Amino acid sequence: MAILFKATKKLENQIDLFLDTVSEGNLVFQKGLGAYLARREESFAHSVAQLNELESRADRLRRDIESALYEQSLIPEQRGDVMKLLETSDDIIDTAKETLLQLDIQHPVFPEELSGNMLELCSNVVQASEALIRATRAFFRNISAVKDHLHKVYFYENEADNTGRLLLRAIYDGSASLAEKNHWRYFISNIDKLADKAEAVADLLGIYTIKRTL
Repeated sequence: MAILFKATKKLENQIDLFLDTVSEGNLVFQKGLGAYLARREESFAHSVAQLNELESRADRLRRDIESALYEQSLIPEQRGDVMKLLETSDDIIDTAKETLLQLDIQHPVFPEELSGNMLELCSNVVQASEALIRATRAFFRNISAVKDHLHKVYFYENEADNTGRLLLRAIYDGSASLAEKNHWRYFISNIDKLADKAEAVADLLGIYTIKRTL
């Protein structure tokens, strides 16, 4: 990260911690969804609490970083880009937390035959987000490596879309009531939305990478 933040080791560490927190949130989300589908209530409740704590930590770190960028007048040329990256990356963990929270509140009962594809969808979403985290780290540390990770974000986002469509077809081809089908669709769409958010950040990262290399 020294290439962009030569002025302060503290800021470098804060951004690393922020990215670590978003990454950990991805993994806790995956664990929590698996626990919910397997009806491991205690494990799911632990994941909900853990993800809530991680989301709050990510918010605090983002605000601290943004304050440092302004108060210390650091990297004024890239300040806006960095802040936008942080804000949009924070949206990922926000959405993950909200999805687990709504599972905890609404208690949808998914058919067992959907579980496998739901776990596959979640895996694709998490891999898209993790590729994005690696691309973001490269943006600060070794900008020439950003593209090595961005293409994986797009690959896994596309895989998530494909799996999401399979799930929706299976849901609406089934014999459940329309209310149940729409309830399940809400959660499938929210999980898939995580990959869409990773893709949106990847688009920004691609633009900012070009700007830095001109």
